[in-house]
Amino acid sequence: MFLLHQVHSVWGRIRFKTETSCLCSRRCLTSLFRPEQRRGAADKQVTKKGKKERSTCQLVLELFDQQYNQELGDLWASARSVLLDPRSWQYGVMLNRFTAVKDITQILQSQGFSSFLPQTDVSSLNQTGKDSLLSPHGISECPPDDSSPVRVSTSPALGRDLQPNPSLNLPRPSLQCYIHPHPLRFPSQAHRPGQLKQYYLLNAASLLPVLALQVKDGEKVLDLCSAPGGKALAVMQCATPELLCCNEPDPQRRDWLAKTLESFVPHSLHSKVMVSAQDGQRFQSEDVTYDKVLVDAPCSNDRSWLYSGSAQQGVQRLKERARLPVLQAQLLRSALSVVRPGGLVVYSTCTLSSSENYSVVETVLKDFPDAEPEDLWEEIAIPLSEHFVFRPSHPGYGQTSHQPSLLPQNNDVSSYPNRLGILVVPQPGRTWGPMFLSRIRRRT
Repeated sequence: MFLLHQVHSVWGRIRFKTETSCLCSRRCLTSLFRPEQRRGAADKQVTKKGKKERSTCQLVLELFDQQYNQELGDLWASARSVLLDPRSWQYGVMLNRFTAVKDITQILQSQGFSSFLPQTDVSSLNQTGKDSLLSPHGISECPPDDSSPVRVSTSPALGRDLQPNPSLNLPRPSLQCYIHPHPLRFPSQAHRPGQLKQYYLLNAASLLPVLALQVKDGEKVLDLCSAPGGKALAVMQCATPELLCCNEPDPQRRDWLAKTLESFVPHSLHSKVMVSAQDGQRFQSEDVTYDKVLVDAPCSNDRSWLYSGSAQQGVQRLKERARLPVLQAQLLRSALSVVRPGGLVVYSTCTLSSSENYSVVETVLKDFPDAEPEDLWEEIAIPLSEHFVFRPSHPGYGQTSHQPSLLPQNNDVSSYPNRLGILVVPQPGRTWGPMFLSRIRRRT
């Protein structure tokens, strides 16, 4: 069962409800991956996206133009064109190591998908098929989206019959995500009680904070802002922690989170996963000191906010945008207060806004003299530059003309500003992001 730690509290002044759940990368995927409305298509067919045209909010766009022209320089024009063209958006397919994935891997490869992470021989992955939603003959047609919110019980009986084989021989940890060079759609899988999904659809850049977290077997991990659960699933692909605490104070979003966990985590590991309902700004660890903490903070998601339904909603979101850095900074402070000495905190958002990214990190570091930011440029940006467009996140970098480049100005990859974080900027052909990530180590 998934343990539910009930603490009735709220985020504070800003309430994040289901209808406005696109405040961070994991919260805007419903619009990205709606199932195809087609009938009679071949099981293995992968089709181009058929998104309806959506109108942009001119008020939000004008603010983005003003801010990001200054912060990103020449990169903004091309990033702008990507954000304004949802049909160009790419996505990733993260495999679930707790299911049989050999057939799904072969289908993905036959359609031109490839893994952007170090490859694992699929013959070594679980092939029992007992939890599989995919028959050997192909993909089921047009099931609901992985990331669509559905209310479920968070009672102790959650997922009781999920895993037919409690003595499952777990495969070794292996985070695998397949991407395509073009904006093609891969069908999502329906939730079916007692069966695990084989894959999760997501913006591939959202895996980078999990990679930066460097989770190892036997560690205690806190996902402070967990719903709907995509990054928690990625943690379970990377390692088998002693404890994974998935925190979400909002009841509807917490049900969504529980449903996601139920669909991907085998019953034999339910005792290692706890769903918490605390206010992340004042998280209490109850004598548990965490080795790793992920803060995937609520943010002004650039992809969704450009498509605010009305001018009135745009005005309201811009007011929220001005208040978000205070919330984000408090979440990061809370994370640093519960991580052990020597442990890691990763802070991430899915906005390009410097005030919600490096400025938040810089502000919080002043309050924690025993916390030190770590350089992610050589560890993540350089090895993955073939698939993502990175830039270091510090003020003034984009104010001079330059060609989009992997290396920061002056080729100084160890400068303090660069250690504050790195930013994935959507660009044509590499439309991943926005995604900011910063890693902070608490000194021993």
